[in-house]
Amino acid sequence: MNYEPKIYEAKKPGWCPGCGDFAVLAALKQVFAKNKIPPWQITIVSGIGCSGKISDYVATNSVHTLHGRVLPVATAIKLSNPELYVIGAGGDGDAYAIGLFHFIHSCRRNPEITYIVMNNQIYGLTKGQFSPTSSKGFVTTSTPYGVQEESIDGVLLALESGATFVARGFSGDVKQLTEIFDKALKHKGFAFIDVLSPCVTFNRFNTYDWFRKRIVKVEEPFGIRHLPRAIRFVREALEDGRFLTGIIFETKKSTLSDLILKDKKVPLVKKGLEVKKEDILDLFYIFK
Repeated sequence: MNYEPKIYEAKKPGWCPGCGDFAVLAALKQVFAKNKIPPWQITIVSGIGCSGKISDYVATNSVHTLHGRVLPVATAIKLSNPELYVIGAGGDGDAYAIGLFHFIHSCRRNPEITYIVMNNQIYGLTKGQFSPTSSKGFVTTSTPYGVQEESIDGVLLALESGATFVARGFSGDVKQLTEIFDKALKHKGFAFIDVLSPCVTFNRFNTYDWFRKRIVKVEEPFGIRHLPRAIRFVREALEDGRFLTGIIFETKKSTLSDLILKDKKVPLVKKGLEVKKEDILDLFYIFK
């Protein structure tokens, strides 16, 4: 097989021209091709929102699941067939609002999946309401007098919840985004990437140019011994109005697969193996 990004193309994306999610899709296809991963060995699980459409635009296995339920579904798929590359894809609303508890528990459980959050600081698909990552004072269609709440930062939350790979990317830098995705797919554990992905239609404040003036690249990730420094570094940058991009933190620890499948000689799903329906359902109920 001739591995090129185009073999992973399913259909033309329907995002608004200039949407930051295009960069996420392009970077993913480049990484798949670089590592020569067969399309049938990849499963992308997406949630609700503009970001959720990404599963329709790739010629791989894909699941478009319920709002906020990307991670339990992705976890069950990975445990059912450990040979798959499982990638969860959601937006800031899907991840940090209705899916917040799943995110925290995935950080601590350390399943071997990659989770990409396309963060545009707004609900784009439903016409521009504020999201958990919208800045305080931000005027949207649902907050005409400005957002009254403090925003959530996914990177800080991941660091404090036990994630073993924490990174932030920017849709305006596809090269760096591709490098981050490449290392995330090779990470043994839960790899989380928050992508600053501007909404060009409903968010005229957090634009590409706005982010470019505030981005600081991290050259080397912090390790487990320096986790408190990593948290402080990210927090101080945010308080100063800046965003760190790159791989911010990486460490190793036992994965959920190590714990759940340690006594199983074969995965639950394997060619020629008859799988009982209750075995698969058990995994969904455990991580729902």
